[in-house]
Amino acid sequence: MQNLLKGLRIVEGSAFIAAPSGGMTLGQLGADVIRFDQIGGGIDYRRWPITEKGKSLYWHSLNKGKRSIAVDFRKPEGRELLTRLICAPGDDGGLFLTNFPARGWLAYDALKHGREDLIYLNLTGDRHGGSALDYTVNARVGVPFLNGDGVTPLNSALPAWDVIAGQQIALGLLAAERHRSRTGEGQMITLALADVALATMGHLGYLAEAQLNENQRPAMGNHIFGTFGHDFVCADGERVMIVGVSPNQWQAIVKVTDCASSVATLAFELGLNFDKEGDRYAARERLRSLFAPWFAARSSKQVHVALEAAGVCWGPYQTVKQLVENDAECSTENPLFSSINQPDIGRLLTPSQPLNFAGLESIEPKPAPRLGQHTDEILSELLGMSSGEIAALHDAKIVAAASS
Repeated sequence: MQNLLKGLRIVEGSAFIAAPSGGMTLGQLGADVIRFDQIGGGIDYRRWPITEKGKSLYWHSLNKGKRSIAVDFRKPEGRELLTRLICAPGDDGGLFLTNFPARGWLAYDALKHGREDLIYLNLTGDRHGGSALDYTVNARVGVPFLNGDGVTPLNSALPAWDVIAGQQIALGLLAAERHRSRTGEGQMITLALADVALATMGHLGYLAEAQLNENQRPAMGNHIFGTFGHDFVCADGERVMIVGVSPNQWQAIVKVTDCASSVATLAFELGLNFDKEGDRYAARERLRSLFAPWFAARSSKQVHVALEAAGVCWGPYQTVKQLVENDAECSTENPLFSSINQPDIGRLLTPSQPLNFAGLESIEPKPAPRLGQHTDEILSELLGMSSGEIAALHDAKIVAAASS
């Protein structure tokens, strides 16, 4: 974590992945991100994966470094408090992030009455304001038919569009804040999860390919479209993935497997030039058959050493559990990670922001807050409320602090 954005304050009302991820990204760059939740927790507060005691690892992982205020915003008094918080004066504030519906008390025009230069980013499922989740968006844009056998769609465990949307959220808020710093103007920013997916599909050429080429791209299995890359099984049953995209990567594969002669013969037989990515792709199955015996004759340890020494682009197949238990890159040997104490859960390996700014000191990432941990602090600091006023709000169950 680095304090590049120290002095910037964002109020966040969110659930699930994309919006909390955007706030967390800004928080890990030093911004003060204040998340508000319903007393007792919102829709995602207990979402899986959970600990044996029912604590959500999901929620705590996506809310690292934020401050938490618990407010009953079903009541008018709670909504009024949060409106004041979102619109609190000062050059460091006036930024609001949410994936809640932008209507009623959360409508842009309603909140703008409290602060003319408000920056408001609203994430929706689709551009019409309808609901959508990563799985439904992914199904719509066709990616599951590029996985598996190409007949039965195969979903991915990685919520790619949510993750990308989180980064777009951080980018959008920073771009709008820069605009405000130069012009004094606020901004209503809308972002649809479906549009994130559609834009990405266009940027990567998937849409142009479908529009211009007669044949639909087939499912690739573990091949890589347009180049050479595949997994191979070692003598002990372990697998590795190798990729030959660049000329150097390709030559390293040919060299380490001692297949130069047989590769040249195959190229001549097929009338192909394996210096070209497309030709390597066209002969992918034949090339895989040439390389497979080299892997099958060696243990995974021998293969790893040889691939590394030869400069092959490769990676081992391992489970998430193996990654955490055995891989030095996923440990405190990597400066990305720290071991921190997460209240209510215990000591966890915790990543910071992968961006590294050389001119700034890195500090340990902060844990996620307890729900309502900073309620009194925020009411006093930002809204100027007295201890008596805050106590009255607690008595009326408008706000709550963290339970011990």
